[in-house]
This record gives sequence, structure tokens and C-alpha cells, in this order.
Amino acid sequence: MGTKMSCVKNENGSNRVSIQPDANIYHEKQIKEMCALHALNNLFQDGKAFNRRSLDDICSKLSPGYFMNPHKSILGFGNYDVNVIMAALQTKGCEAVWFDKRKDINCLDLNNILGFILNIPTDYKWGILHLPIHRKHWISVRKVGNMYYNLDSKLDAPEIIGQSGELKAHLKEQIGSKEKELLVVVSKEVERTGTWRQDSAASSKKKRSENQL
Repeated sequence: MGTKMSCVKNENGSNRVSIQPDANIYHEKQIKEMCALHALNNLFQDGKAFNRRSLDDICSKLSPGYFMNPHKSILGFGNYDVNVIMAALQTKGCEAVWFDKRKDINCLDLNNILGFILNIPTDYKWGILHLPIHRKHWISVRKVGNMYYNLDSKLDAPEIIGQSGELKAHLKEQIGSKEKELLVVVSKEVERTGTWRQDSAASSKKKRSENQL
């Protein structure tokens, strides 16, 4: 199926290209405070990767015996914390690495990275009302085909970021805020060897070559 695109002006005033809803990219939209669930499923491009029950089960395993589990909303609306996201990724053979914002974003080796999950501040809405309650919102970013996409569940449709240069510029802009954090999602092997960073990838390649001599 061909990808249909339209230029839309976002709330931040940018004119990024967004994919129309019938494009062949999986994109869950926001329900209650389930942004962690949506971010995970959008990251894996699979609506069956996780559901509310599987994330609730992870919460119970992280803090067994708690009547009010500290890893999610006591009202049952979601609001899962980073520990749930990390544990969920591990069930898929992945790890989440906190990116040190003091580092240069260009150190990322995109060839060894599945995608990214951003944690950003957001206002809480109840219907059409904006309440004076501040929450943290989870957003996934990943490559589909030749392009990287912002798969924020609050968007009407996936937003094209661009290729590697545009992606790094986008991530650099995001983590320029002290209130935003970046998780780098990689395989367990890549996390173990640290080869999501270019310096570590080069070092590992050198060691393999030396071992073969």
C-alpha cells in the first residue's frame, strides 16, 4: 500500500509531514493515561505486543503484595512508570539505556538501535478541560522503511522526522530541555557490549579483528 502524506502545522508551529491514518504504519492513539502502552506497541509496530493486563502483571511482579502499586495509577488509568517500560522491553529481548544528556547525540550508532522512547512533560486533560496537573508522557520514535517517525500517541497520525541527520537534530532539540529524558532501545547483546555508541562499536570491531589474528 502506498504511503499518503499531508503537510500539517503542529501545535508547536512546525510544518513536519504527517502520514494520513490509512498509511501502513502502526500507530496507537492516546486512551486515558496509557501512553506507556501505546509507546511500546508503536515502537514494536505491533498492537498485540502488550496490553493493559500484561503491563499490570509486570507492575505486580515489580512490587508484589502492594494494594496500591507504586508503578501505575491507583485509579487504573495507566500512568505506568519507567520501571514497567524497562521490564516490558526485557520480555522482548531488549534493554532501555538512559542517554546521558551531557553526551553528543552524534555518538549514537543508529545501525545498532531499535528505536527511542522519550519522556516529556505534558498537561493533564479531562475531556476538553486542561487541568493544572502535570504528568510525564511517553513517546516512541523509530525507523519505518527509510524514514524515522515520531509515533506520539497524542498525534492524529505518525509524523515524519526524516533520515539520520534529521533524527539526531530532533533528539538533540528534545533533550535540550532539562525536563525531558531519552531512552535508547537496543537488543540485550548491544546493551551488553555498549555498541549503541559509535566509539564502543569501533572498539568492539577492533577487538574482534585482533582476536582473529
